[in-house]
Amino acid sequence: MSSLDLILLPDDNERLANFCGQFDEHLRHLEKRLGVQIANRGNHFQIDGDETVIVGCGAVMQSLFATAEKDFITPELVHLALQEASIEVSLQPEIPTFEPVVIKTKHGLIKGRGENQIGYLQKIVSHDVNFGIGPAGTGKTYLAVACAVHALQTEQVRKIILVRPAVEAGEKLGFLPGDMAQKVDPYLRPLYDALHEMLGLERVEKLIEKGVIEVAPLAYMRGRTLNNAFIILDEAQNTTLEQIKMFLTRLGFGSTAVITGDITQIDLPNEKMSGLRHIMNVLQNIDGISFTHFSSRDVVRHPLVQRIIEAYEAFEKNQK
Repeated sequence: MSSLDLILLPDDNERLANFCGQFDEHLRHLEKRLGVQIANRGNHFQIDGDETVIVGCGAVMQSLFATAEKDFITPELVHLALQEASIEVSLQPEIPTFEPVVIKTKHGLIKGRGENQIGYLQKIVSHDVNFGIGPAGTGKTYLAVACAVHALQTEQVRKIILVRPAVEAGEKLGFLPGDMAQKVDPYLRPLYDALHEMLGLERVEKLIEKGVIEVAPLAYMRGRTLNNAFIILDEAQNTTLEQIKMFLTRLGFGSTAVITGDITQIDLPNEKMSGLRHIMNVLQNIDGISFTHFSSRDVVRHPLVQRIIEAYEAFEKNQK
């Protein structure tokens, strides 16, 4: 571990604030990407990390500080500066920690029950893309909504985007009246229920009117870039290979995505492969992406739900 002292001149508070970003978000971005630690007092910075990296980090910081004189620094600019610098970093694999994460909402505290839920919350806080895979009643969707509400209330994101493939569970519902949001509402009811519980019905309706909470069918995601948002894709087992790839490539700067699904309840036509099942193999070892696999032991609904899930699992095993 080596240290580098850096003084950025001129000592201009407004320029420094632009350079560092809100709550030092640009410095945190550099730390995360380069595996360094940056401390500062005014325009005096200390960079701690690998000797081959801290020099490159200092150069990027000086370049960004020069840019901050005339331009507004954004996470995109920080990202591009790092890309142009081509600093090679060999980071140690992240060791998962399972310290309890407590989500504060208007109606009380929400925390994980059991190791899987605790780990799931921890991963959502520390990763940009998260998969929660498992049977009904394990809290994967509810906890994702809790994290989204917390991120919105603490101004970590500007909006919540709720996405779900419009696939019926074994029955054809036919034409649904209303505008786009009303047509998709029936498919997003579990997400709405969680939001209403955490924020209250009136507050949710106001946030939807203002566009702070957005409801979007998966098919309408193409071509968009989602910045500073918390995006939840629910029932992802009903996405096709093309749909889930398209969704994952929408992620912009300052955003977190949580993808939930149950691969035992796929409602796609038989000839279609589930995108979620496929992606579990494709992205399993990618840095920055987390997977949490729930089981019947994590069910927090009526005790019979756990027994029903276990009975189905046993039956399907015997059929093989």
